[in-house]
Amino acid sequence: MSNSTDDLQYGSLRLDRTGQAEAFDMIGDRYDEAFPHKEGQIAAAQWLIESLPAGARVLDVGCGTGLPTARQLTDAGMEVVGIDLSDGMITLAREHVPAARFHRMDIADLGGGGSGDLGRFDAVTAFFALLMLPRAEIALALRTIHRLLVPGGLFALSMVEADVDYFRIPFLGGHIRVSGYLREELRELVEAARFEVVDESSCAYAPASSDVQPEEHLFLRCRRLD
Repeated sequence: MSNSTDDLQYGSLRLDRTGQAEAFDMIGDRYDEAFPHKEGQIAAAQWLIESLPAGARVLDVGCGTGLPTARQLTDAGMEVVGIDLSDGMITLAREHVPAARFHRMDIADLGGGGSGDLGRFDAVTAFFALLMLPRAEIALALRTIHRLLVPGGLFALSMVEADVDYFRIPFLGGHIRVSGYLREELRELVEAARFEVVDESSCAYAPASSDVQPEEHLFLRCRRLD
C-alpha cells in the first residue's frame, strides 16, 4: 500500500467499526442530555442556511439524534438526508425530525465501499462524525464528501482538537475510539481534499458528564474547489 493518502481506496483498507455504533445504541437520548449546548454547531448550520437557497439538498453525516442540525435545516426549508451507523440514533432522528430522510449507512458506502447512492448535495455537514474514524479513513471520507457535493458546494466540519489516531476513551459509561488533529494539520488535510476553508472558529466545551474532560472544538466552513 502506498504511503500517500491520495492513493488509498476503501477497498485497500480493513474497515474496523467494532463497538462504535453499539456505544451510541446504548447511549440513546442520553447523548443530547450530555451535550446540551451546541452553539458552535448551530452557528455553523446557520451559515449554511444563510448561504443556500430554500430547498437545497444537505447531507448530514453522523446525524445522531437529528438534534439540533437536521431539525434546524429542515425548519429552514432544506431537503435533509442523514446517515449514521447507529440504529438507535437513526430511530431517534426519525422521531425528532420526520421531515428529513435518514439511513443507517457508513460513509464508506458512499465512497466505493458499498452500494449507497444518495445523489449529489448542495452542502454536507459532518459535526463530530469524522473523528469516529481512523486517520487514514478521514482523508478518504473528505474525498468522498468532495465527490458528493455539487461544484461550489458547501461543507461544514467540526472536530475535537487532539493529536490522536483511533484512541480508545471512556464515553458516557462505555468506550469509543476517536481520532483528531491539531488545528493547522486539520486545515491542511481539508485543503488537500480540495476544499477552500472560508472561515474557522473554535471554542472550549465541557460536556455535562463526569468522565469526559473539557475539549477544544474546531469548526471549519468550507467550499468545494473543482
